[in-house]
Amino acid sequence: MENKWYIRSDAFSCWSASTINCVHLSNMLKTMCMFAAWVHGDPRKVIYPTDSYGQFCGQKDTPNENKTILFYFNILKCASPVVLINLQCPTTQLCVSKCPDRFVTYIDVQASYRYKPDQWNYFKQFCKPGFNSPRKSVAQVLRDEDCPSMIIPSRPFLKRCFPDFSTKNGVLTVANQTTFKDGRGKTRNVTDLREAANGINNVLDARSIGVKIFEDYAISWYWILIGLFIAMIVSLLFLVLLRFTAGVLFWIFIFGVIGIIGYGIWHCYWEYDHLKGIPGSDLTVYDIGFQTDFRVYLQLRQTWLAFMVILCGAEVIIILMLIFLRNRIRIAIALLQEGSRAIGYIMSTLFYPIVTFILIAVCISYWAVTAVFLATSGEPVYKVMANQTLCKYANLTCDPETFNTTNVTKLCPGAQCTFAFYGGESLYHKYIFIFQLANAFVFLWLVNFAIALGQCTLAGAFASYYWASRKPADIPLWPLFSSFGRAIRYHTGSLAFGALILAIVQLIRVILEYLDHKLKGTQNSFTRFLLCCLKCCFWCLEKFLKFINRNAYIMIAIYGKNFCTSAKEAFFLLMRNVVRVAVLDKVTDFLLFLGKILVAGGVGVLAFFFFTQKIPVIAQEAPTLNYYWVPLLTVIIGSYLVAHGFFSVYAMCVDTLFLCFCEDLERNDGSTAKPYFMSASLHRILGKKELSPKKAVG
Repeated sequence: MENKWYIRSDAFSCWSASTINCVHLSNMLKTMCMFAAWVHGDPRKVIYPTDSYGQFCGQKDTPNENKTILFYFNILKCASPVVLINLQCPTTQLCVSKCPDRFVTYIDVQASYRYKPDQWNYFKQFCKPGFNSPRKSVAQVLRDEDCPSMIIPSRPFLKRCFPDFSTKNGVLTVANQTTFKDGRGKTRNVTDLREAANGINNVLDARSIGVKIFEDYAISWYWILIGLFIAMIVSLLFLVLLRFTAGVLFWIFIFGVIGIIGYGIWHCYWEYDHLKGIPGSDLTVYDIGFQTDFRVYLQLRQTWLAFMVILCGAEVIIILMLIFLRNRIRIAIALLQEGSRAIGYIMSTLFYPIVTFILIAVCISYWAVTAVFLATSGEPVYKVMANQTLCKYANLTCDPETFNTTNVTKLCPGAQCTFAFYGGESLYHKYIFIFQLANAFVFLWLVNFAIALGQCTLAGAFASYYWASRKPADIPLWPLFSSFGRAIRYHTGSLAFGALILAIVQLIRVILEYLDHKLKGTQNSFTRFLLCCLKCCFWCLEKFLKFINRNAYIMIAIYGKNFCTSAKEAFFLLMRNVVRVAVLDKVTDFLLFLGKILVAGGVGVLAFFFFTQKIPVIAQEAPTLNYYWVPLLTVIIGSYLVAHGFFSVYAMCVDTLFLCFCEDLERNDGSTAKPYFMSASLHRILGKKELSPKKAVG
């Protein structure tokens, strides 16, 4: 039987008119979004804050080059930090080089400018550019907003001047003061800033945590890289050893996970018992509320009890699954041995996930850059800002160049035409949200295409192993590169079509999540129930499509047919072998998941002992951290992702060999005319009585 499974006469059938249109549609959407965003967008609007005149703070080659911080004339008019960040606070905004560091009012400055010129020179830097008329009446200055009525000690955050809030003995203060003059003849309490302070304090607390986390990363980044490198070496070593000792290693995986969880249970019980009798340890999480220092929770017995219950539940579930699935696990391990043999002959497949990672990184970069350009593609919008609440022109759009020639200033004394936000009324600006959705859709499409290309490439390489009459003599030279070339040359349209279907479903899920977020406060129970049902249905549909697509790509790699035909044949082939699918495929996935958990857990335990300085030999090398869980979680999550990258190749190998095996059973009968292509070991595993000696190789 001539081995031409990978070059069929209908290999070009994937390039049907529909799939060619898929590629053209993808390119058209990508080009349209990119062109519109890059022509109208301006990322400087994200990088630089904007003053009331629409000028960027800190932009080079402008008068504001050295003025990088935005100052608000009257912070009391700003309801929350969200208003400040969105540049919609109804007060004059000015670019300054530094924030105020003292309490000063304009009344005091004007009264003393003759014999205290330094105080006037300091204050006028927070006035409008060019204003130098201390003799102008206070009423006119405040009406025209030439200068702020007061300045208060502030510090820059997000390139904006925020009041320097702090607490002293539980009392809210600004620069250790509880009262201040508002510059309009009143002495006010700092609590008048409460509405803004409540939100700002939360932001500043988050900033404090963020700074500490950044410091931890700066100190421990090379140790994190070492941990990830260890995870890569361990994962690669396990995959290499699987070729010879797959059964032993996977039983080590299983009992290793049980042992790690068992150690976790013992450690939780030890901590729970150790805290007995310590004052405050019997408090509940509800009693202490939310704390930014998470180490507080580790001083509670309830926390360790909850951890212990969760780990005990996981331990019981794993043990019960091992008891009831022990025979199926033996079969799955035998299939993994066949897969390890295939990977042993095609070792280059272990490094293909790097290609997929690079492609996805390019997709993410394209999406992020285009999204930023779209988000910043508005024109500056100016609105009338009036001190009088009854001014009928307040909040109406205006033109700063012609504003002084209108009668608005006469009807509303002190009114100004100031910058409000970026937007527009043109047709393009009305459909920016649609462009963002199109950009998100193209992003999902490209990511799914990159994943599909990887799956088809790996499937083609492993199929070349299975359908080789004599292994490894008949395996094509450079099977991975040959498979990648075939996927790019013949199957691009089919892969794009499969990615398109999945991207549509994922976009619908994104829209449903957006609607759910917008309608979260509604009291309509039926609407919430309907959204919940739709989200559940489309989640199931996405999982089903991923399963179908994965097997369709395997059939495309084997026979070169188009996506729809391959998906149909793969689906019915799996349905005719549904028992084998459940026994082999899913149990194999479970074992590979345990392998990932063991790698991540083992490296995580090592990292825990290292970062908590519990390894005496290298305790002095361990960095001093604010939160040891920051590098610890990074190492654990990173180790899991590294292991997932290597084990995903193994999972694709097993899926491909299983589908090839099912196809082999249906097309051949083991006779001399139609011999099986499976190896003798796989033949024995699955209980076939006849195998042609000619094909019993491997």
